[in-house]
Amino acid sequence: MTLLSIRDLEVTYATEAGPVPAVRGVDLDVEAGQTVGLAGESGCGKSTIAHAILRLLPEGTRVTGRVLLEGEDVLSMSFGRLRAVRWDEAAIVFQGAMHSLNPVRRVGDQIAEAIRIHQAGATEGEALRRAAELVARVGLPARRAGEYPHELSGGQRQRVMIAMALACAPRLVVADEPTTALDVMVQAQVLALLEQLQAEMGLGLLFITHDLSVLRELCDRIAVMYAGRVVEEGPAASVLGAPGHPYTQALAGAFPSIGDPTDRRAPGGLAGDPPDPQRIPPGCSFHPRCPARFEPCDRVDPSLYPVDEGRRAACLLHDPARAGATT
Repeated sequence: MTLLSIRDLEVTYATEAGPVPAVRGVDLDVEAGQTVGLAGESGCGKSTIAHAILRLLPEGTRVTGRVLLEGEDVLSMSFGRLRAVRWDEAAIVFQGAMHSLNPVRRVGDQIAEAIRIHQAGATEGEALRRAAELVARVGLPARRAGEYPHELSGGQRQRVMIAMALACAPRLVVADEPTTALDVMVQAQVLALLEQLQAEMGLGLLFITHDLSVLRELCDRIAVMYAGRVVEEGPAASVLGAPGHPYTQALAGAFPSIGDPTDRRAPGGLAGDPPDPQRIPPGCSFHPRCPARFEPCDRVDPSLYPVDEGRRAACLLHDPARAGATT
């Protein structure tokens, strides 16, 4: 069953310098019980997609396309319907828990507030008991629900954010870089927690990160973004094991295989910077940085072409009409 179906999503921010296209024609699906990773460099549009799913974008932002949540278009919902959908059917775990939690309210009260608002008939006592249960479910002592955000560590606050997202038992959870700024050990614990909860509750999970290394074991499928578009998508094992797009190859190549003495990365990494969204180059948006570019790349904007079973890449190297093209 498809929980989330994004079709031809375009998001353009209104700024003093003019319109800024942040997402340019993205398609993405998340099935029930499936974890989908969305990866790419900072500024590629990942968080914009997360916010567009639940219409959390700034006023004045232009959004077109469709965001279907169990078949219902979020973009055309009335505000009343949208308010009912948030938390109950889909929830989000924001990056930067310290900035997402109210510093002058106990964390249990903040979780309980969502329960009382969205679950008719829930008393204050019942909501607080449920909040304590959720805090315990994410691996903290239930008594920590009575503490303030500043009394918790970064990893504990992130666990509270996950508990809050689960407050009304949604079917879809969007995790927007939930391990940002956490040390490696705490990051591993949070990832293991998300994986456990996803399996136990049958959640559809959209996991957003700039770090491909965290997606290898967590995700069923991966979509890689560059300059507002998906440039490769498919099963996690094939996307990370044998990347079909030069950009995915560069991202995967940035993370060495621990314990493999034959794995040595070339110094310097990928040259250049992502393009200015207001000045996307013609042709393939990656071609100015691409080590595999060839003559048509600066003129032809590639579609997502089949690479192998269930996987596609937006690269002319995979265009069936250009079979045999070389760099």
